[in-house]
Order: sequence, then C-alpha cells, then structure tokens
Amino acid sequence: MKTSVALPFYLKCSQIIMGTVAFFYIMYIGHDIIVPLIFSTILAILLNPVVNFLSRKLNRIVSIFIAIILAMVIVSALFYFIGSQLAMFSDSFPVLKQKFSGYFADTISWVSDTFNISTPKIKAWIAKTKAKGLDGGGAMISDTLLSITGALIVLLLVPVYIFLILFYKPLLLDFIAMCFSSSKHSTVKEVLQETRRLIQSYLVGLLLEAALVATLNSVGLLFIGVEYAILLGVIGAILNMIPYIGGIVAISLPMIMALTTQSLSASFAVLILYCVVQIIDNNFFVPKIVASKVKINALISIVVVLIGGALWGVGGMFLSIPLTAIIKVICDRIEPLQPLGFLLGDTMPEIGKNILSFRKPTK
Repeated sequence: MKTSVALPFYLKCSQIIMGTVAFFYIMYIGHDIIVPLIFSTILAILLNPVVNFLSRKLNRIVSIFIAIILAMVIVSALFYFIGSQLAMFSDSFPVLKQKFSGYFADTISWVSDTFNISTPKIKAWIAKTKAKGLDGGGAMISDTLLSITGALIVLLLVPVYIFLILFYKPLLLDFIAMCFSSSKHSTVKEVLQETRRLIQSYLVGLLLEAALVATLNSVGLLFIGVEYAILLGVIGAILNMIPYIGGIVAISLPMIMALTTQSLSASFAVLILYCVVQIIDNNFFVPKIVASKVKINALISIVVVLIGGALWGVGGMFLSIPLTAIIKVICDRIEPLQPLGFLLGDTMPEIGKNILSFRKPTK
C-alpha cells in the first residue's frame, strides 16, 4: 500500500514559484502563437450562435464561412472608416505641425524663464536627444516592419483558426470530456457553458459600451468644435476598451488636437468632457453592461492588465480581463481553488467583521 509523503512548506513554495516562473516564461516566449489562438478561440465562441443559427438551413461548413465573412466585413468597414479619417487628417498635418512648433517654442521659453535655464542649453539637449533617436532609427524601422509583417500574418491566420475551431468544435469538446472522469463531467459542462455565456455577453457588452462612449465623445467634441471629432471619438472609445490605462491615453489625443488647432480653453473643455464621459461610463455603462458579466475587482483588474501588457503588449491588455474572468469561473467550481476565485471577485466582506479568530489551545 502506497503512502503519500507530505512535502515541507518551503518545498511546496519552491515548486509553486518555479512553476509560476516557468508558466509566465512560456507565455512570454510563445506569444506569437498563443495570442492569435486565444483571440481566435474567443471570436469563435462569439460567432458560434451565428453558425448554429445558419446551420439550421445551410451546410455547417457554409455556415462557418458566412459567419466569418460577415465578421470580416464589419471589421473591414471599421478599418476603412478609420483609414479614411486618418487620410483626411494627414492632409492637414503640415498646418498642425507648424502650430505645434509654435507651442513648442513657447514652452521652451517658459521653461527657460521659470527654471532659469538658458534657451541654448535646452535646445542643445533637445538636439542631442534627437540625434540619439536618429541613431536608433534604423533599428526602430526594422522592428516596426517586423511588427507589421507579424500583424499581417496574424490577420491571415486568425480567420483560418476561427474556421478550424468552429469546424472541430465537437472533437475539441470530446477531448475535454475525455480528460476528466465521468463523475466530473457535470462540473466540466457547467464551466464550459458559463465560460461561453461569459465571453459572449462580455464581448457584446464591451462593443455596446464602446459604441456609446464613441457617440458621447464625438458629439461632445463636435460641440466644442474640435477637428476630426468623429475620428478622435472612435479612437478614444477603442482605447477605452483597455481598462484603466486606455482612458488616460484617449484623453491626451483630443486635448493635443484642441490645443494645437484652437486654444488652451478648448483643450481644458475637452478634459472636462472626457472626465464627464468617464464618470458616466464608469458609473452607468460599465456596471450595467460590462461589469455585470465579469465579476473582477478593480485591484485585480489593474494588476492583470499590467501583466498582460508586459507579456503580450496591447493584445494582452485586451485579453487580460476575459481570461481572468474565465480563471475565476474555473476556480469557483474547484473546491481547493475557491479562495483564489474569491480573491479575484468583487464580493466585499462586511466591514468590521471578525474574520480571523484565535483561540487559546485547551489543556
């Protein structure tokens, strides 16, 4: 009869730390393969109801093709709109550059007068910084070209991945079932069903929230009189989909545009507008549309967004919240992992509750 050996605490901690480091290292070096697969899986889950609806009247392969083509048409239309707006923006770029140069010169004069630094020293430091940037320009251009090439490859692979995931869905589900004993099948089924509902409702809610934020941004910028208001409003809504961090970047773009094309007061008005939109979004749109589907507390959300950005860049920031929500669903269904699921959630214990109670050992 075999007896289990209890490992010392320090060995358990060492195993957990080494396993965690190995896991994140694999996630980091394999991001070119892992990120497209995760994106494709999430999009396949989102398109699955459309495929099921079309399969009632058409062949399944044809249904998958139609669903993917419809998704590509919608995404292409969005990219075409943003591209056309950017083309119009590039026409006025020389004027914006001239105005920005004027503000830049005024800023140098203000810094020189305020901090008692001579203007030639400031200009010499700026010239030195530009020279360093130009020295690394070749490497930056090559990295940019590699990034663009990688993005194009991903764009070509994602539709293929989506088609294959949807086509082999029965095989994948049977594989998952075979990985667990029959006594666990009901729990596995609950996890899969809840994960599917969570992803579908979260993505639909996120797109609805982005549309509402884009509308508020665009209408407000048009009222203020900022040029390219619709483009900036849509870009702001897309950036706002990156939790917490994207909203800060989204505010800076229209503020710079208002400062360059109009005045400081217009830029301040843009700041007030975006703060109001953020208040509406965080207190009405997110709780009612998005956060009601994903029960992740704010502290964990910020941490996982930063981790996702460090591991996988912008794509990791987008994926961090839904992946964390899936992990929470799994943890809530597995008894040893339930404390981790509770930590990830937003259920706040009663303030002042005596959580830990210590009793003296009885003699």
